[in-house]
Formats: sequence, structure tokens, C-alpha cells
Amino acid sequence: MKRILALWIGSLLWAVGVGASSASFDWLAHLKKEHPRLLLRSADLDRIQRLRQSDPLIRRWADLLHQEADRICNQPTSQYVLPDGKRLLATSRRVLHRVYTLALIYRLDPQPKYLRRAWQELEAAARFKDWNPRHFLDTAEMSHAFAIGYDWLYDQWTPQQRKVLQTALIEKGLKPALQVYRRGGWWAKSRFNWNQVCNGGIGLGALAILDQEPALCTEILNHAVQSIRIAMGEFAPDGAWPEGPGYWNYATRYNCAFLAGLESAVGTDWNLSQMPGFAQTGWFPIYVTGPLGRTFNFADGGDGSLRAPQMFWLARKFHQPLFAWHARTYAAPAPQDLLWYVPTKTDPIRARLPLDRYFRHTEIVTMRTAWLDPKATFVGFKAGDNRFNHSHLDLGTFVLDAQGRRWAVDLGSDNYNLPQYFGRLRWTYYRLRAEGHNTLVLNPSSGPDQDPKAATQIIRFQSKPQTAFALADLTAAYAKDASRVWRGIRLDRRNQSVLVQDEVTFRKPGELWWFLHTPAQITLTSDRRTAILRQEKDQLLVKILSPASAKFQILKPQPLPTSPHPKGQRTNRGIQKLAIHLQHIDSVRLGVLLSPVEKKKSSKEKTPTLIPLENW
Repeated sequence: MKRILALWIGSLLWAVGVGASSASFDWLAHLKKEHPRLLLRSADLDRIQRLRQSDPLIRRWADLLHQEADRICNQPTSQYVLPDGKRLLATSRRVLHRVYTLALIYRLDPQPKYLRRAWQELEAAARFKDWNPRHFLDTAEMSHAFAIGYDWLYDQWTPQQRKVLQTALIEKGLKPALQVYRRGGWWAKSRFNWNQVCNGGIGLGALAILDQEPALCTEILNHAVQSIRIAMGEFAPDGAWPEGPGYWNYATRYNCAFLAGLESAVGTDWNLSQMPGFAQTGWFPIYVTGPLGRTFNFADGGDGSLRAPQMFWLARKFHQPLFAWHARTYAAPAPQDLLWYVPTKTDPIRARLPLDRYFRHTEIVTMRTAWLDPKATFVGFKAGDNRFNHSHLDLGTFVLDAQGRRWAVDLGSDNYNLPQYFGRLRWTYYRLRAEGHNTLVLNPSSGPDQDPKAATQIIRFQSKPQTAFALADLTAAYAKDASRVWRGIRLDRRNQSVLVQDEVTFRKPGELWWFLHTPAQITLTSDRRTAILRQEKDQLLVKILSPASAKFQILKPQPLPTSPHPKGQRTNRGIQKLAIHLQHIDSVRLGVLLSPVEKKKSSKEKTPTLIPLENW
């Protein structure tokens, strides 16, 4: 962990040194005078039109966006609504989506109805009493929408319309942001997604009207360029994102948009794109996405596919065609997909991409038996730091795909509006506790079931043609009860089986729970040493190898009797929990083998012999 801390501190020192000159930069003198100047240039429109003629995929995406623009034209304008009493975010995102879509389609197909509908959307939002600065993501995303609407359609607006957009952007977006910067508000110093989203949205707004309000926008841009470096330090050393895949998508979408806006508007991104780890961040979504398109969704997030048009931008910036392959594979599409599109004929097999990867700092490993095979076996496994933003008490958890199914699932986040979800009650909610994940619980009680301040590491990782494994030292998560807790996960590519092996030494005789959450139906054999998991015609055998006294049981996905039971939590419908419970133990080596059942497999396959984790 000391090495990772040193890398992070080093990246921040590097960033501060590089960024020192931005304060003396004459932003206005370097500003491109013509519009559009944010992300989109006239040459980009010409390129998209050519691609529509030559590339069937782009033609289909453009047609889909055209249909979406037509649909928007028949919908009412967005209203000022805080459905949970706290957030305008859904409205801000709707306005942003509509403005991007209508503005781009109008530039490609200048029908007056698209321009008219874009104005109606922006004018309605300009009349809002505010853009909800108490939840500043809402303000930032709305500022982003106004920046794009103002800039991309600048030549079509009347002077009066431009004035309406400018005034709303200044009063409801930029001035509230400047107050945050000047007083050192928390998101301006944050290491996580709020930083990139707020700096990105506000920064684009400042670039859009820099020539109209040079003093205000110059001060904001100097703050934004310096502030965003703090969060970008988290990409070091190899591009992973500790808030999980979903928040990687959110953070990098704004991070890349801001950098792209800086380059297109003033010709420099202040070397932000060269910060340690950022050039590698496109590997993170590729590796955490399993063969079904579902992600290893640790932290607060779902396991859906990452639709990330910024992967096209990253592919261009860092000459990585596999980043474009990922964007193309999972595109929705969005307007930015057309804007940043990179044709590519490669894929992980052609590129001979390694099957497994260990990401430091975030401390996760993913392993698989093959690329591009929906029936491949895939494992995502994590150690990491429980103090990361959006983290759960999930050190040691894993997900498992095989035979075209996800067998071991992460339940994801609960309702953010639960009382003190991000405060003192966070570790009372089942989905956020260790017992709500596929990991261990020692001596369960009403308190946190892992140390919320624990930081753990993958201490050994190996990837070979026939096998791969990762070994995590989880002791810090359970230090009050155990002197050593190690978990190893080994993938055997020959038979697609996965071994989960735990070694625990208690400080005094104690109690251990082993959990696996699954959407499968579970049947236990008579000796309860083997569980048969079924999803339609597919089966996974889960077999206890050690100790001889261990038995399986089937539980509901809900808190243990000794755990807190706050009201309002999600019900986890459709999930069962496979469990092992051991009591009064001093130490244990617990081995569980998970094997897909395939007709072509030999019934005489050997059961692996457990060897100590220190000998892996």
C-alpha cells in the first residue's frame, strides 16, 4: 500500500508542477473565435457526413439519433422537478441528452423543427429558479447542456436568444461554481467523480462564453484545470477507478469532454491527458466487462454494460484501437459516438490481448477463459480500500460468469435516499455490508462486519495459459477477530472450474460465515457438501473440499439475526444465498470448488488437492 500511496502522491506533485503555468495563460487570446468550438468543429461534421455514406454502422446510428430527435420534438419541455426532494439531476440529464441530440441532428440535417425544439428546451430550463446548486451535479450537467446548445447552434440563435442562454449560464451555473472555488468547497477538492463532473460541466460552460465574460470565465477555468488534477490522480498507476465501473463511466465521460473542450477551444489540455494512468484507463472497462456484457460491479453500481462514447475519444487520443472496439460493441448510440467514432477491425483475439489483468491501487483482478465467447468463464475478484468513495464492505468479494450465465452476483447499491446512506448508517444496510457480498463474515455483530477503514492488497497474481490466480491478504478487514485472513481464487482454464480458498487464523475461537449470492435455484445433496445451482438447463456444481465438518445451507439474502435490520431496504427478489457456517474454530482452510456442468466433461475429472495459499 505504501507503494501505491507514493505513486498517488507523485502524480499529484507532477500535476501541480505542470499546472502552475495555467494561471498566467491568456485564455482569451488563445480562444478559437468561430463556433462551434466545443468538441465539435466544422471538419467533424464533414467527416460524419462522409462516414454516413461509407460506413453502414454510422448510417444506422445516425438514423437512430434522427428518430430520437423526432421523438423529442413530440415531447413536452422539461420541468423543474425534484422527485426525491433533493436532486434535479434527472431533469438536467434529460435536458443535456435532448440538447446534444437535437443540436447534432440539426447540424447534419438542418430542419427548423430541431432548432425550434432545442430552443424550447433551453428556454424552459433558463427560466428555472435555479439549477439546484445544493446538489451541484445538477448544476454542472445543466451548465454542460447550455454550453453545447449555445456553442453548437450559435450561428442560428438571434442576439436575444444568445443573451438568454448566456445569462442563465452565468447566473445559475458559473457564479455558483465560482463561490465554491473561492471558498474551497468540498467537490473542488474531491478525489472522486463529483470533481470531474462539476469541473467538466462548469469548465465547458466557461469555454462557451469566454469571449463574452472573460474575467469570470478565466478565473473559473484556472480553478477547474487545477481542481480536476486532484481527481485524475486516482487513475494512477494503471487506469482503474476505485469507485467501480459505473462511476468510472460517469467520471471519465466528463473528464474526457472537458479535455476535448480545452483542446478544441484553446488548443491545449495542460497535459492533463498525460497524467499517470490516464492513458491506460480504457483498459479498465474492457477487463471488468465479462463475456455477457455485464460488469464486475463492485461499489455502488449496477452490472449493466458500459455504454461509453468517451472510449472512442480515448482511442483517438492514445492510439488504442481496442478502446474503440469496446465503444463500438456496447454503443447505445449517443451523439458523442458519432462525434468521436474511430473505425476499427481489431478485437481482443486479433490483438492477442492477455486474458487476465491485475489493477493496482484499486486492487482488483479479472480472469477469463476466452475473449468473445459468451459461454466463457469469468471471475472478478477484489481487495482494495473500504475508505474509497462509494465503497462497500466488500473486500474479498467476487462475481462469476460461466455457460452464458452469471452465477455469483453483486447486488449493487441500495436507495441513495435511505437515511444516512452516505453517513453514519451506511454500514447498517445489507447490500453495503460484507454479509451482502460474496465474502467472509467473522463473529457477526450489530457493528460493521469489516473494518470500514481497512485497506487490503492483492499480494500475488499469476496468469498462465492453463491457469490464473490471485491471492489477497484481507487481514486488515478482520483484524479485531483474526491474526490472518487470506483468500485465493484460482481459475483452471482446462475445465473452466474456479477454486475459492480461504485461510483464517482467529485470535480466539470464533465463528465464520462464507456467502455466495446467486440468481440460481439451489439444491443440496444429502450430505450438504455439494450444492447444485440451476438456471434453466444450465448447472454449476459448488463443492466443499475442506474442512470435513463444513456443510452448505441455503439462506435468504437478508441480514443475519445479529445484524441491523433498518427499514426501507431493497428486497433482493430472485436471489438466494448459499452459505457455510463454522463455529468455535481456531483456524481453518476452507476450500470451495465451483464447476460448470458440461456434457463433454469427463466424469472422472480429478478434484484438486488443496495446497497452502503461501505455496500458490
